[in-house]
Amino acid sequence: MRPDHEVIVVGAGFSGLCVGVHLRRKGVRDFVILDAAPGVGGVWRHNTYPGVAVDIPSATYCYSFEPNPGWTRSFAPGAEVRAYAEHCADKYRLRPHLRLETEVRRAVFDEDADVWHVHTSRGVLTARFLVCAVGPLDQPKNPDIPGLDDFAGTIVHTARWDHGHDLTGERVAVIGTGASGLQVIPEIAGRAARLDVYQRTPIWVLPKVDFPIPRAVRTAFRLLPPVQRLVRFVTTAISEAVMVLGIVHYSKVPFLVRATEAVCRAHLRRQVPDRTLRRKLTPRYGFGCKRPSFSNRYFRTFTRNDVELVTDPIERITAHGIVTADGRERTIDTLVLATGFKILELGAMPPFPVEGLDGVELGAHWDTERYHNYEGLSVPQAPNLWLMNGPYTVTGASWFSIIEAGSTHAVRCIVEARRRRATRIVVRQTPHDDFTADMRRRMKGTILAQPSCARSNSYYFDRHGDSPYVRPQSGLHVWHRARTFDLDDYAYTR
Repeated sequence: MRPDHEVIVVGAGFSGLCVGVHLRRKGVRDFVILDAAPGVGGVWRHNTYPGVAVDIPSATYCYSFEPNPGWTRSFAPGAEVRAYAEHCADKYRLRPHLRLETEVRRAVFDEDADVWHVHTSRGVLTARFLVCAVGPLDQPKNPDIPGLDDFAGTIVHTARWDHGHDLTGERVAVIGTGASGLQVIPEIAGRAARLDVYQRTPIWVLPKVDFPIPRAVRTAFRLLPPVQRLVRFVTTAISEAVMVLGIVHYSKVPFLVRATEAVCRAHLRRQVPDRTLRRKLTPRYGFGCKRPSFSNRYFRTFTRNDVELVTDPIERITAHGIVTADGRERTIDTLVLATGFKILELGAMPPFPVEGLDGVELGAHWDTERYHNYEGLSVPQAPNLWLMNGPYTVTGASWFSIIEAGSTHAVRCIVEARRRRATRIVVRQTPHDDFTADMRRRMKGTILAQPSCARSNSYYFDRHGDSPYVRPQSGLHVWHRARTFDLDDYAYTR
């Protein structure tokens, strides 16, 4: 059969847009990019809560092939990141390929015709090749707390913020003190009459060197691109060093993690004079076990008279408040859920049912057999499929370096399959198994293998106790592998 399209890309966030750019550059024009949202941007379209911003330097947070000279701050606010996505969609002529407000509900591989049947909210589309480019921060996760559905007030998740609801003068509770909570809590504290913050696990927080970028500097970046590329190289190198040396190669340089923890503790001491409060806000796990972040306002928020940090476990939620294990009920008007996303669990990776060879559903297969794949992208059970942002992908300085590597890998495969006139391309079992075994072996030398990580409640870990969210290699290594992996690690048939 002749499929509707040669390639279907699912997701119009930065991952999907990057795949589109690479496809066009290689002369592949018969592709569509599907997304359930009415616009591009992915997580940056959905996350619009007060205070949302990147948590790495702006100079690093962009495509290497499209530096953005227009960032107004050293840590770009979310609205500017979304505008950057719109700019890239326009500049690289991706608009004609977009099929928005089209939710993908299921994908099934037709073994006889070597095509994917992609079931969407607008009908079924077929394609020779399928690239799932849905980011891991896509599906909001609600806490598993009794009584949540009985709450009579307003419930807002940070990933789906309700800008029509005014928190001014309200009694507000925030559940969650991860990266999103860290950004939104200081914003709420200035508006709510009272704010209760429920913390299960504290977060490592570094000082945030955040400052406005002068117009003259932005002009220089626009007129002299090599200057901006130099700045990007420096910020990327620093971020890479922290991520790779401190976390991935922890066993070789444990002192780097200890030094970073010392900086975080000193930052906490400067902002919180009260020793008892500091103790509650100090993590009991190693830096890197859980996603850290930057802030100059988060700790100071808890010194306000109208803010209370609650560390007693939540027992249940009632119609009008939250009851903790000590029996106390705190009455609230609005409940804010800063509880993150579904990531390493059934239904989230992959983000929709994917049926490959012999009817194997990939999500269920991973859930029972442990997460595994080749170079973070493909598995023997699913031909003609590359799963961006899958197991063993996150490493290096920036999400952009990860998705550029993944796009390079997937498009190299598609172009090679075209060259060989193959209708099916699937990774061979031996290189797949070798890669997975290597990842699990390397993981033993990372910070994630340390016993203290068991106390972190980190989404880096799955229900098997593995930590396949992180790829235990440097970003530079991943960049090189995407361009040089052996194309014969895949089998090609017609």
